Amino acid sequence: MERVKTAIVGASGYTGQELLRLLLLHPQVELVAATSRQESGRSLADVFPRYRGLPGSELAFIAPDPEAIAATGAKAAFLALPHGVAAEIARALLERGLKVIDLSADFRLSDPQVYAEFYGHDHPAPDLLAEAVYGLPEIRADEIAATRLIASPGCYPTSILLPLIPLLKKGLVDPATIVANSMSGVSGAGRKEAIPLLFCECNESARAYGIPKHRHLSEIEQELSRAAGDAVRITFIPHLIPVNAGIATTTTATLADGVAPEAVGEALEEAYAGADFVRLLGRGGCADTKHVTRTNFIDIGWEHDPRTGRILLMSAEDNLGKGAGSQAVQSFNLAFGLEPTAGLRLV
Repeated sequence: MERVKTAIVGASGYTGQELLRLLLLHPQVELVAATSRQESGRSLADVFPRYRGLPGSELAFIAPDPEAIAATGAKAAFLALPHGVAAEIARALLERGLKVIDLSADFRLSDPQVYAEFYGHDHPAPDLLAEAVYGLPEIRADEIAATRLIASPGCYPTSILLPLIPLLKKGLVDPATIVANSMSGVSGAGRKEAIPLLFCECNESARAYGIPKHRHLSEIEQELSRAAGDAVRITFIPHLIPVNAGIATTTTATLADGVAPEAVGEALEEAYAGADFVRLLGRGGCADTKHVTRTNFIDIGWEHDPRTGRILLMSAEDNLGKGAGSQAVQSFNLAFGLEPTAGLRLV
C-alpha cells in the first residue's frame, strides 16, 4: 500500500514530539513536512537527538506556510498548535485539499458562543464548525472516517468521557451528581517557560488549578450532553502532579433509581468489547498511569460504594498519547482506511 504523505504543523512541542515518534515509525506514513518557526532549517535529528538514525529524521523543519506544506504533496496534516492559531492554518490546508486532524480546541465545540465563553475570544472559523467531527474513535469511528476535519479531543475529556458515555446513553447514573477529579503530569501544560512549571515549583507538589471552570469542561459537558440527550453540568477538578506524563481520573456519580451496580460493568463491556485501545479492569480495578504511559491505551475500572449509592469510575491514560498524539493517529488511521492499530502497537 502506498504510504500517506503527512505533515505535522507545530512539531517542536511535547505533543509534536509524540507525533514525530509515532509517524516516523508508522508503516503507512511518509512524513514530508514538520513545521516550527523557531527550529526552521534544522533537521528533526538535530533538534531531537532521540530520533537520530530513524528513516525520515533527516527531514528539516520548515516555517508553517500552508502553500509550502501543500507543495510537499501532503494528504493529511496534524495541527499541534495553540487554540486560536490552528483555525487559520486549518482553513488554508483544507482549501488545498488536505485532511486536517486538529489537536487544538478550535474545532471541538459546536457552538461558537460556548467557545467564546471558555476561551475568551470569538471563534476564528465558525463556518467550519458544522463539518468538524469530535474525534473519539471508540464513539465516532464512522463519522471520523467520512470527514475532512477531525477535532481531536483534549486529554482530560478523553479520560472522563470514555468511562461515562456508555452509562449516560443507558441512563444508569444521575447526570446532576457527576464529579470528576483528574491528576495530570506537567507535560500537559505544554513545552514553555513558566515559573509555575519549573522543577522546583512542581516537584514534591500537588495542587488543583483551573477551578471552577477549566477550559476542557466545555467539551466534556458538550459530549456528555450528547450522550444523555439532555443538558449535563458537572463538577470538574483538575490537579497538577509531579510526573512527566499521565492522567489519572476518578469520576463519581449516583446510580439512577432502580439500577443495579452490575449494570455499570455490563454497559462498559458492551461498549468496548471490541475496542483495540480500551482495557477494562472490571469491578475493583484501579487504573494506574504507570501501565499506560507511552501507549494509546486507556484503562478503566469501576466500583460501587453501597454507603453512598455512588459509582466510582477510575481511568488512566497518557496525556500525550491517548489524550493527544496517539489518539489523533488512531483517527488518522480511520480517516485513511488503514488498520486501526497501525503504528500504535508501541509500548
